[in-house]
Amino acid sequence: MKSFAEWLSTTFLSVFIQNHNSWAIPTIQSIHIVGIAIVLGSVFMIDLRLLGLAGMDQTLRQTSNRFGPWLMGALWLMLATGILMVIGEPVRELITFSFWLKMLLVAVGTLIAVIFQRAVRKHEEVVETRRAVKYFAVLTFLIWACIIVLGRLIAYDHVWGSWSPAARS
Repeated sequence: MKSFAEWLSTTFLSVFIQNHNSWAIPTIQSIHIVGIAIVLGSVFMIDLRLLGLAGMDQTLRQTSNRFGPWLMGALWLMLATGILMVIGEPVRELITFSFWLKMLLVAVGTLIAVIFQRAVRKHEEVVETRRAVKYFAVLTFLIWACIIVLGRLIAYDHVWGSWSPAARS
């Protein structure tokens, strides 16, 4: 992975981002953080509805239809800006335990969001009445909160000690 990261750091786009690091990386990171805020806000609102703590004047489908597009749009925004961040700083990103754990949780969180959206469209009544859905709501929020923490830990990956590939390189 290190050789790939080093190669990626020599590509045109990576060099461009590195040469304009004073504005490029902060701009990309800021847009990425806005995406994270939209994802977390959307997940939080859907979860609060599932828990019966907010939005009870709307059906679950209405809540999902209201926040689902924001969630999916923000996921696409995060994908685009995340790819740019990896291209801009490949060695920093690709050789950290925090990055790979974050990517695993992003995949899990995205998969859960897609499955949930489909389930609500097909079986809203069943989804809403299941007790396990309340645990699911808490779990999804915790997953996205962990993603935020892990994103921040990428810069401080040494906290993982020998678990981090960066410590071995």
